[in-house]
Amino acid sequence: MAAVPTPASTDQAIIRNFCIIAHIDHGKSTLADRMLQLTGVVDARQMRAQYLDRMDIERERGITIKSQAVRLPWRGKDGANYVLNLIDTPGHVDFTYEVSRSLAACEGAILLVDAAQGIEAQTLANLYLALDADLHLIPVLNKIDLPAAQPEKYAAELANIIGCDPAEVLRVSAKTGEGVEHLLNEVVDQVPPPAGDPAGPARALIFDSVYDTYRGVVTYVRVMDGKLSRRERVLMLSTKAVHETLEIGVISPEPVPSDGLAAGEVGYLITGVKDVRQARVGDTLTTAVSPAAQPLPGYANPKPMVFSGLYPVDGDDYPELRDALDKLQLNDASLVYEPETSTALGFGFRCGFLGLLHMEIVRERLEREFGLVLISTAPNVVYRVVLETGQESIVTNPSEFPEGKIGQVYEPIVRATVLAPADYVGAIMELCQSRRGVLLGMEYLSADRVEIRYTMPLAEIIFDFFDQLKSRTRGYASLDYEPGGEQESDLVKVDILLQGLPVDAFSQIVHADKSRDYGLSMTAKLKELIPRQQFEVPIQAAIGSKIIARENIRALRKDVLAKCYGGDITRKRKLLEKQKEGKRRMKVIGRVEVPQEAFVAALSTEQGPGPDKKR
Repeated sequence: MAAVPTPASTDQAIIRNFCIIAHIDHGKSTLADRMLQLTGVVDARQMRAQYLDRMDIERERGITIKSQAVRLPWRGKDGANYVLNLIDTPGHVDFTYEVSRSLAACEGAILLVDAAQGIEAQTLANLYLALDADLHLIPVLNKIDLPAAQPEKYAAELANIIGCDPAEVLRVSAKTGEGVEHLLNEVVDQVPPPAGDPAGPARALIFDSVYDTYRGVVTYVRVMDGKLSRRERVLMLSTKAVHETLEIGVISPEPVPSDGLAAGEVGYLITGVKDVRQARVGDTLTTAVSPAAQPLPGYANPKPMVFSGLYPVDGDDYPELRDALDKLQLNDASLVYEPETSTALGFGFRCGFLGLLHMEIVRERLEREFGLVLISTAPNVVYRVVLETGQESIVTNPSEFPEGKIGQVYEPIVRATVLAPADYVGAIMELCQSRRGVLLGMEYLSADRVEIRYTMPLAEIIFDFFDQLKSRTRGYASLDYEPGGEQESDLVKVDILLQGLPVDAFSQIVHADKSRDYGLSMTAKLKELIPRQQFEVPIQAAIGSKIIARENIRALRKDVLAKCYGGDITRKRKLLEKQKEGKRRMKVIGRVEVPQEAFVAALSTEQGPGPDKKR
């Protein structure tokens, strides 16, 4: 097997930059494993399943969260040595932003489809992303070794969607390695080499970055024009910061230092920067001596879809949480956050996420990688509230919901696409309509597979919609959604009151028709979770000044007559009256203590079974 050519001497004509895009669990990471073995960059002794999934959380859940770039040497059919830069991408709808960044560093994409399941919702979403990026597509059917595989049927379905001949759809088995060598030869033949100006001013696109405790920020770049060298001063065009490249090289699949990166290449560089804000994803990197005049297009900023508060259980950990979010944001550009305070939970951050799985992954990474113990409040979406006076406010937290006469409340909606067998159309439509969905259209991809499109409020999707969809279709349906603007809705803020005082962590904005259900479920839940006090505690759900649900926690009664053995009844009555008076006085000045465990239990169960399912 040919060695990796040194970057300084690599000719653009022998470079092929490509990525693998697919729905979750269609075999992207397994196919990448076979390519690593076939090209010889990982020997049999070091090889492990899902080699490019580096994080523990990725390996445990069996999903790809972060894109990974790797350089592969390959001897083509013509006997020439080629350099293949492969980027393995996530498949989950919450990590579409990772995929879009990877596509900007490529000229071609392998569109992978499971030969036993066919095209699913996220396959189509990623296909449209690749077409928008003007990439050359190579359609591939994976898992042809499975007994349930139907390659002929799904090749025709795939060919019909992308407009090619079914014979052009390649067939591989990532598990056994069958057809992978032919696929790599097709990548060499079909994917165009990068088209940049090797003699022009250096321009490199930052498509990812990670924080290393010992070396600082490690920046991943795709060089578009010119050349970057070691020990050279580089300029970040957006921040105007100047740094020196201490190390530069390629990932193959571990970092391999070199003298430089030429136009068309994908690699990494280390400048010793410790401030995470100075290496922004999407920024253009150029040389300080002869800088480029125009930056590269970069990326559109991701728009958070779901907001939730993150609070440390121990208030002293607040500075550690702030530093951890800073470092995590470098690695995850779609995460946004700002400080907030809660009377119930103390100091924390309001964080914006792309979806519920994204929120769960971020929280788990903060706890694992930085040793924090966190409470997250119930997730909610962004609302726009217009008062009758015409004043407008953006609400990302129920506590920000304005007081006074509300004119209109607008909530975000999404265009949802569901792909499922035709037998389940009725069950899917019933579910979507119960979640305030409006049918946009229906299309049969084949005789037994249908695509159903709905407009739905995002707030109806983020809790348990996907679980319900899977259970009603026996696991056969797949879901994808994209932002679709906003619509006016009849929404109200439900406050939870303890002893007449609102607890901001339990407040929620819900549709008026479902407000009573939320109030009843939350009060019943808190009645079980909050320990009994020395006095009776009312738990109420209220919309403004109107109480819509109530539960009482009975007082914990101490037996003050335990030491009275017989004797005059007036003595017992005197003790009981004294206890009664004490309870009355305590109730007036008493404050209900809610243990942290109750917050954790109430807020986590409110989120339902969680979104960690394969879509």
